[in-house]
Amino acid sequence: MDEELQLNVPLLRRRVPNLTTAAREAGLRAATVSNLCTGKIPVGRAEVRTLVALASLAGCSLDELIIRGSGVRMIETGVKALDLLAPVVRGGTVGFVARPNMGQLVMLAELMLRMKKRGFATVFWDPQSDISGVELVQEQSEFSHSAKEDVYQQIVELRGEKDILLGVDRSKVLSGELLSLRDRLKEVGARPITIALVDIKCEAADDDNAYGPLDTLWRFDTDLISRGIYPAIDPIGSTSTVLEGAHLDAVHLTTQQAARKLLRRYRELRSLVTVLGAEKISDSDLLLYQRGERLEAYLAQPFYVSEPYTKKPGEWLTLYDTLADVKRILDGEMDTTEPSELFFKGRLEVTS
Repeated sequence: MDEELQLNVPLLRRRVPNLTTAAREAGLRAATVSNLCTGKIPVGRAEVRTLVALASLAGCSLDELIIRGSGVRMIETGVKALDLLAPVVRGGTVGFVARPNMGQLVMLAELMLRMKKRGFATVFWDPQSDISGVELVQEQSEFSHSAKEDVYQQIVELRGEKDILLGVDRSKVLSGELLSLRDRLKEVGARPITIALVDIKCEAADDDNAYGPLDTLWRFDTDLISRGIYPAIDPIGSTSTVLEGAHLDAVHLTTQQAARKLLRRYRELRSLVTVLGAEKISDSDLLLYQRGERLEAYLAQPFYVSEPYTKKPGEWLTLYDTLADVKRILDGEMDTTEPSELFFKGRLEVTS
């Protein structure tokens, strides 16, 4: 990870609970403050008066507000399940672990599309395979090359101006070409490269170390696939190093921990309900089961690349919208809402 300047978001949010309102009252644009907190706007590009105003609101010095850390910071994808439970690490490596026909290439294509919307340059190291789904990734990638030298030159050309998302097949890991590319790119420097590793042939679905060390792991789930729930990311088996230490603000950390705990219990109860029926579990467990069912339905989300097939427009949710919605489900505000009303949609409707 490259060391970089970043806002001490946990400190800021702890000292200024209603940050949006406080920022607006201080004459700052709420969108600018939000983008600084999520990393969409690098601290180095922020106006000095904005940083001074934020430090004043938090009652701290600029040295306390702006920290030089390891650079471990998430990239918002706008995908609820990913941003909540297994965030992409900026400048890190995310691994997709799946069996055939579980949608990993659709996920990579969607990630390419979403990162282009974020202003990333997207590069696909084309394995030149005729496996279905590769062409979709090619279509959604801004640049696609099959030769390592071409990939290298493309990244060198782009990296001074933009963050880069590089899609790579596992074959490039096994051949050693990815390691060689990374070593050469260390000499170039500049902005971070985030790598998305897929196993196009799905040969390592049972391998606990399919790609070596990862910053984010997305494990695709057969049960979700069988019930038509997409993205089919295992909420228990998928994880990210962003969830460790002090890399998340307190609201995100506590919400994702509570959500994961509920979904784990829901899965335990679901097998009992399937065999014995809901009437055989206690009232307290039934409440947890029903909330877990609603949360699972809410985390299903339509993708932009799937619009021609689902006939549903793709949805992008900000992290803080996702956290607010999940908290409403966890707190029981949606207990009278049918799970089907939460399924495959975007933001929950806010009633006055």
